[in-house]
Amino acid sequence: MKKIFILAAVLFTVILVSGRVHAMTAEEIMRKSQASFLYPGADLKARVMMKLISTGGQERVREMMMLRKNYGQPGGEQKYFMYFFQPADVRNMTFMVYKYPDKDADRWLFVPAINMVRRIAAQDKRSSFVGSDFTYEDISGRNLEDDTHAVVKEEKIETHDCTVVKSTPTAAEMEYSYKLSWIDNAVFLPIKEEYYDKKGELYRVFSADEIKDIKGHPTVIKRSMKNLLSGHMTEVSFLKVDYNVGIEDSLYTERFLKQPPKRWIE
Repeated sequence: MKKIFILAAVLFTVILVSGRVHAMTAEEIMRKSQASFLYPGADLKARVMMKLISTGGQERVREMMMLRKNYGQPGGEQKYFMYFFQPADVRNMTFMVYKYPDKDADRWLFVPAINMVRRIAAQDKRSSFVGSDFTYEDISGRNLEDDTHAVVKEEKIETHDCTVVKSTPTAAEMEYSYKLSWIDNAVFLPIKEEYYDKKGELYRVFSADEIKDIKGHPTVIKRSMKNLLSGHMTEVSFLKVDYNVGIEDSLYTERFLKQPPKRWIE
């Protein structure tokens, strides 16, 4: 009887979660996914290892500190600060983002080799982030209002029951025609994303490779992006992840781009 009761409870939970997801629109699912993936906690501090893997298997490693702070509700303003430790050609380089809900983000890059802060133009947001297969926009996220969203199907990926959402950019100048996102029905994290070019052919794939609960927030601590055209792949691991650490607003200034406080990058 005990086993039957447990099984019934599990089935009831699955049905409840599934029913809740099915009652949501594509926009609502993507909004919850944005909150779960990009906005957990009041702020975030994480040591990040980025491995760039060529078609021949050669590897290059980039190591950085990521500091993200939210302002208001999920989907609202955010600020990002990243400090690079290695390799030598990017050491002491910093990257900062002011993200807004209703317009293009502001992005700055400090290049120590020339001692200059460079503003990254809005049209460059789809450019490669420090040579990886992720773009600048991938790092801080894309505004949901820049796409139209539609539920395509339900599909299981390993242990994840997912809703597949098709997101189509409203701007014609985007290099991809649409994206498919497999959103976990329980925690709303994107388990997989597929990008299709203007000819409708798959050319880039994102994968959430490991998820861990940190302070009550399901967190993608290992992720990857593969370019199917070049065969190049980028693997990212989040180490020493912590939420709600009390990051000060003063960190996100041009002054600290050039000389960040040691307490936040150690």
